[in-house]
Formats: sequence, C-alpha cells, structure tokens
Amino acid sequence: MIELKQNYHPEEIEDTWYGYWEDRGYFKPDPDAPRSPFSIVIPPPNVTGSLHMGHALNATIQDILIRWKRMQGHRVVWIPGTDHAGIATQNVVERELGKEGVDRHKLGRDAFIERVWKWKAEYGGRIIHQLKKLGASCDWSRERFTLDEGLSRAVREVFVRLFEEGLVYRDNRLINWCPRCHTALSDLEVEYEDMEGRLYYLRYPLTGGNGFLTVATTRPETMLGDIAVAVNPEDERYAHLVGKTLDLPLTGRKIPVIADSAVDPAFGTGAVKVTPAHDFNDEAMGKRHRLPSVNVITEDGRMSAEAGVRYKDMDRYAARKKVLADLKELDLLEGEKKHPHSVGHCYRCKTIIEPLLTIQWYVKVETLAAEAIRSVEEGAIELIPEAWDNNYFAWMREIKDWCISRQIWWGHQIPVWYCPGCRNENGAVQGDLIEHIFFEPVTLGDGRTVTGGTYSELKKAGMGHDAIVRNSKIVRVAKGVIPLCTREDIVECPACGSREVLRDPDVLDTWFSSALWPFSTLGWPEQTVDLKTFYPTSVLVTGFDILFFWVARMIMMGLKFMGDVPFRDVYIHALVRDAKGQKMSKSKGNVIDPLVMIDKYGADAFRFALAAFAAQGRDVRFSEERLEGYRFFINKLWNATKFIIRYEGAWKRKPVTEGGRELDLASRWILSRLAAAVEEVNRNLAGYRFNDAANSIYHFLWHEFCDWYIELTKPVLYQEEESGEKSAVVDCLFFVLEKSLQVLHPFMPFVTEEIWSSVFGKTTIMLSPYPEALPAFPDAEKKMEYVLNAVTGIRSIRGELNISPSLEMTAAIRTLTGEAREVLLENIEPVKKMTRCGEVRVGAEVERIRGAAVSVQNGMEIYVPIEGLLDVQAEIRRLAKEMAKLEESLTFLGRKLRNEDFLKNAPKNVLEKDRAKFEELKGKREKIEENIRLLETIDGKEGG
Repeated sequence: MIELKQNYHPEEIEDTWYGYWEDRGYFKPDPDAPRSPFSIVIPPPNVTGSLHMGHALNATIQDILIRWKRMQGHRVVWIPGTDHAGIATQNVVERELGKEGVDRHKLGRDAFIERVWKWKAEYGGRIIHQLKKLGASCDWSRERFTLDEGLSRAVREVFVRLFEEGLVYRDNRLINWCPRCHTALSDLEVEYEDMEGRLYYLRYPLTGGNGFLTVATTRPETMLGDIAVAVNPEDERYAHLVGKTLDLPLTGRKIPVIADSAVDPAFGTGAVKVTPAHDFNDEAMGKRHRLPSVNVITEDGRMSAEAGVRYKDMDRYAARKKVLADLKELDLLEGEKKHPHSVGHCYRCKTIIEPLLTIQWYVKVETLAAEAIRSVEEGAIELIPEAWDNNYFAWMREIKDWCISRQIWWGHQIPVWYCPGCRNENGAVQGDLIEHIFFEPVTLGDGRTVTGGTYSELKKAGMGHDAIVRNSKIVRVAKGVIPLCTREDIVECPACGSREVLRDPDVLDTWFSSALWPFSTLGWPEQTVDLKTFYPTSVLVTGFDILFFWVARMIMMGLKFMGDVPFRDVYIHALVRDAKGQKMSKSKGNVIDPLVMIDKYGADAFRFALAAFAAQGRDVRFSEERLEGYRFFINKLWNATKFIIRYEGAWKRKPVTEGGRELDLASRWILSRLAAAVEEVNRNLAGYRFNDAANSIYHFLWHEFCDWYIELTKPVLYQEEESGEKSAVVDCLFFVLEKSLQVLHPFMPFVTEEIWSSVFGKTTIMLSPYPEALPAFPDAEKKMEYVLNAVTGIRSIRGELNISPSLEMTAAIRTLTGEAREVLLENIEPVKKMTRCGEVRVGAEVERIRGAAVSVQNGMEIYVPIEGLLDVQAEIRRLAKEMAKLEESLTFLGRKLRNEDFLKNAPKNVLEKDRAKFEELKGKREKIEENIRLLETIDGKEGG
C-alpha cells in the first residue's frame, strides 16, 4: 500500500535524500551511459565565501542542466571546487592575526601560509556545504581547489611555457595599488564609490614672471610629480601658451605647456596638470608626448624622496594639507569648491587606491585575444544571450596586456629566481639592482639601524641572506635583473653556483589559475581519461560581471594550451535584484540570504523560483511572495498525489496508450497536453530559457492536471464499482504523475524523489529516463476546448456577480457548431459538477433567457438565469461601490499618464506597467457597467 505523509515538510527529507544520492555515487558519470559526454565545471566560489543569491542562481541553473542531461542518458560530470581567492583570504587571516596582536611579517611567510591552510581546513568547506543544501549534484569525488597539488603543477607549467615563448615579461607601468594591502589590483578588484571631494585651483607661474596658468585638480599632492600642463589644441584661450614653460611650485622644476585633444576645455579652467606616474589618463598622454614620469608616492601611500625633502615620508593626505598650505602662503592657491566624483577603493579593505608606477609581470595577449575573438565569430563558442557578442568583441579588440603579479603571500608564488651575485647583461651586479624595504627597523651588528637598502648594501653591512629575506616587506627588483624561470625550485644559481638566490616574492593573480580551470581540473598537463572525455566542457554558466576578467581569459588559455575552446556554450545570467528591481546591498537592507529562504520554504521552492525568474537578458527580480507561491505549488502537487494514490486499488499499471484501449476525451486531452509540456520544457532547456521551461511545467501541473483533469475525472473515480473506464482513468492519472515528476525533477529534486520513491518504488528518479517524445492527440485538444470554455463561462458569471458557491444554478448553452453540441452532451456530467449546476441545457435551438447573465465563449453562448440567486439591490450597491473605487484609480492613472514629466522620466517598465493597468481597469469598468445593467433589468428598473 502506498503511503504518503499528511503534509510535505522539506526539512525532514532534503538532507536525507541528498546523503542517499551522494552515498550511492549517483553524482558520478556513468561509464555505460548511452549518449555523449556532457560536462560542466562550476565557477569556483571564493573559499572565503558564503552562498549569496548570485551563487544560488548560478548553481541552480547548472544543476537543472546536469540533472536533465543525466536523465537523458548522457555521460555527465559536474566538477566542483573553490578558488583560493588570494587577497580576500589573506585579509581574512590577517584580521584574525590582528585580533591576536600578531603581524604577518613578524610571523614570517611560511608560518603565515601554514596558518592560512589551517583556516582553509576549518572554514573553507562552508560554501560547499551550502551548495549541497541547495541540491547541487556535483561529483564531489572530483572536487578541486585552485591551490591543490595538481592545479599548482598546471599553473607552473603554463607560466614556464609562456615565459619560454616570451609571452610573459616584466615592465614598469601604472597599475591600481592598494597602500594598505601593498599589492597591485586588477580593475575588477577596484570598487568605485561616489564621494564629495574638493576641486582645487592652483596657479603655476609662467617662466620669466609674466603671469600664471591656473589648473584644477582633486589631488594637489600629486602636483609634486607633474611633468606638464596640457590644454586642448582648439582652446583659443591658451593657444599662445603652448610650447612655453611653467615654474612648478614647491619643486624648483620647469614643465612645458602641451596641447592634447584629450583635454576637456569645460573641466575646471580647461588647463590640466599632467602626472604620468599617478593618473591613468595622464600616463597615456605622457606616452603620446614622450614625457618622463616622477613617482612621488610610495607603496605605503607616503610621499617619496622625489616629492622633496619637505614632504618625504608624509602620508599622502597629510601631504595634501601641507601642499595646500604652502601654496596658499605663496598666493598660488586660487580657490577651491565642492566636487562630487567617483573614487576607486580596494574591494577588500576599502582603502582608496593609488595609481602607482611599479614593475609587474604581464602576459602578452594580442595573439591570444585574436584567436579568442575568432572562436566566437566562427561559432566555436556561442554566447547566450547573443547580445553579449558585441560587448565581448569590443573589449577583446581593445584588450591590454594582463598584469598577473600580486604583492601578497597567499597564492601561486611566481616560479622565478634572481641571483644577486651575478652580473646582468649590462655588467651591473644584480644585488645593486634589488632593493629591500623592511617591515620594521633592523639593528645591525655595529649598532646602526636600517629600514632597508639594496641587497648588496645590506650584505656588506653584515646581514645574512635569510635575514634580508625574512625582514623584507617590499622587494623592488629592477627590470635589468635576469629572471631564472624553471619547473623545479632553484637551490643554487645555474650560472655561478651561489646558493644565495632570491625567489620572486610575488604571487600570481587569482584569475591566472582560474583561467586554467576547465582543463586543469581534468588533470592537465597529464593526458588523463577525464581530459580526453570531458574537454571541451559543454557549457559555462556565469554572471556577466566576469565575462572579460575570467571567461575571456579561459578562452585564451584553452585555445593556447589545449588547442580547442574550453566550452561550447556560455550562458550569461543577469543580476539578482530585489522585488523592486534594486541592487541588493547591506546599506539598503534588502539583501536576501539564500539559506534563510531554503530554511523557510525548502530548497525545491527556492530553486524553482530562481528558475522561473531567470529570463534571458533580464535581471532577476526576486520576490519572496512568489517564492511562497511556489511552496504552495509543492503543496498542490503533494495533495494531488495523495488524492491519486487513494485509487491505487484500481491501478492496473498498464500502458495508457496500448493498442485498443479506450480512453475518454479528458484523458486523451491531458496526455496530449503532457506531450506538449514535455516538448516545451525540453526545447526551452536546450535554448537556456529556464523561466519558460519552469513556467511550462508549472502551468501544466497546476492548471491543466490538477485544476482540470483531476476535477474532470472525479465523476468516474467516485463510481463504486470497478470498470474499464475507471481503470483507464486511474492508469492515466498515475502515468501523468510519473512523467510529470520526471519532467519536474531537475527543478525540484527533493520532493520529486520523495513522491517517486513512495508511489513508484523504483530506483532513484534522477537516473530514470527523462520524457522526450510522448503521444499527442490534437483532435482531443480541440474538442476539449468546448468543455473548458463552458465551465469557464459559467464560473465567470458566478464570480463576477458574487453568487455564493454553495448555491446550485442552472445554465443553458447555445452551441454554434454541431461538434460543440456533441462534445458538450457527451461530457455534461463533469461540466455540471465543476460548475455546481443542477441542469445544463445544450443545443443549437437554445434561446437567450430574459434576465440571464451571458458569457460568450468560442463556439457557444452561455446563459445563466440569476433571479433568486442573489440580493439584486445589495449586489447593485456593491458593484456601485466597486465602480466608484475603480473610477478613482482610473482618474489617478489617467492624470499620471498625461503628465509630460512622468512620461519623459519614468523607466520604460514602469510606463508599460501603468498603461497595462489602465487598460485592465477600463475593461473591468465595462464589465461592471454591463452587470449593473443586467441587475437593473432583473429588478425591473429598466424596460425591455
């Protein structure tokens, strides 16, 4: 006997079923699967992370695809893993050490890294546990970490090969720098925040004492590094000054006035200071005019020696105040005003970043990018939605060489060494070109205290090699020093045999190891079975925000090292916003915690909501109200199952469409609708239209199966005696339930498994075949429309006129075709039952009944006499009140839609919503007016 609990409680079964699947190895690829391999590598979340709504959407979409393909018979693997998240993880552990009063530099690099690994072992699995709560059916036996032994070998191999081909190099360029984290940052790691700044007007005297030129700047401290003042060549105000020189205040230097079309004549005075070492636009201008650079700010955010003795070692903001005070004293500060502007901050510690001129490692990407562009142009990779193609091409055609070095400890340390004892190509001792800055002053054997120096100087002063390395906070290796790059660690210099070699202290950008993810996770550089079977992967599911920082780089690296693209499709989902369309943020208080939603509604409802919201190219507007609706959907399915299993005794388990078996119209109709739903879901999943797929199965199960078919079958099911008709209906109910559970499983894995195991008692649903082509009965669908229209028409009259559901009505239906009459007469009993009508007359000869409400449906006119069914006067009063409220709404909306300011400034979606609402209210008004006239006719107030 089939048993199902009274109510569905997700918290009671979700963990149990997940453990059941995992313990039996159901998430692993089936080597005997009849269809081709299908593989996905999960975008690795940061090891520091907790599941947020973006992760939840991303993982849900992937799991839907994985479960669908697995059920289709493909050899499926979904490889999970986490990213070591260099700067993020290092900051977390540094904060922990800070609470203990420990500085990482005092702890030392090796001990610090050991502490990070310890932290990772304790907390790093948190997001993996959360993904399991969501139902992610990853093959956890293949879980990877971007710093595990295999991936580390892959990273080193890639770097060495790129180095050997001349595709990685060191260069002195302007980069984003965090003075607190002491590292370079990628553009993605810089967050911009609108701030209320100040615009300062500084006077630069013309050489020779004939007046001055006023420039406007938000950063007066950087004027100490100015190299020129630029004006627009079309600006007549300054044409006579181009080519002349200015005395740069506070420095004793002279700088030229140059013309450059990049200058905006409308900004400030139209004359701008040019500081190539501390501004990206100025750096580009400096290169165009072959200007030198003067670096006046250090890695600590303090002023350098080149800023002048008065400002050396001052904090950059203290220096700003000092510079302004000094200029004011010289009468060279013309004025200042408020100036709101966008300022870059470190994404981890929130410190304002500093554009800084430093030597970093870069990857040459021009040839790599050309191949990556071609792969999308020629269709080897498809971006979905296609609208992203143009963004991709535009960015890739303007791509700059990739800065891959970071000045932190947690990560893949660059496999490069330098020998201080050797001479470089110019004959210079390399120890003279390597500068060390200590994290605290060091007292030498002779009593002197030093804060750093060149390697050679420190050795001469008596410091040992290990002590120099141990005390260094910053190491500056000049471009002229020869790098030694190898696959194995260097113990001694291959040229001179010295064992005092220095390893490059930098680590690789986290995105470098992530760029290898599709093939490193499969075992590369070894030619593993997994690599041969599952590369290229089938699809990458990702957010648009990392299309360029990660996706493009994976494409470049895959083509370079595998000779093929890393994936065939890239499905790009949008942001998850709140119900009002606002971006979620802690400051707004609108952040939704996925785990809270799962605890409250269950993983199935949460997953289904995400899928139902995930329309291509549109941000997801997450509504908890709709999520609650999908929880009710599960209840609906649960209760429908409980109703069906009551008839287990009549279930013959025969194929519903076997030859010669008679099926009634309703059964043939529901089978045909099931076939249509199956076709729609498969087609939409294949096209990555997850919302359409979810809505197809939702509509079928809730409206067609539960609301219509089950209700239509009740007259047959309630027959006490067994019959062939009843057996066929019961078999049809179980068949449709079985196939619906299979279709629904990728979206709602837990409840479908619970029902499947209870009702059908077979092995797991996740390995059952996914429905594909099912028999359709188009003729039954056409005929069934008459029954549905009749029931809908009679019900709408009852609802609109507020007739009590407990009152029995009568109805008459004038059929306009012989087919409509025949179908309705054959199915009159379910029509009567579903509309609570004691009598329903049907025929072409039926005439309109005086005082009857009318509903016109396709193929028929429906009349329902309402006299005696309601208090006519009370109903007229109710409708009049409803009409008054409706008129108020129409007046308000009409005024709003005639307002020119609103029409000009309102978002497009708001306008469309208001216009649709206005038309809806007009339609309601017409219906209420019609019903009032009808009631007044019955009440004798109007003749006829």
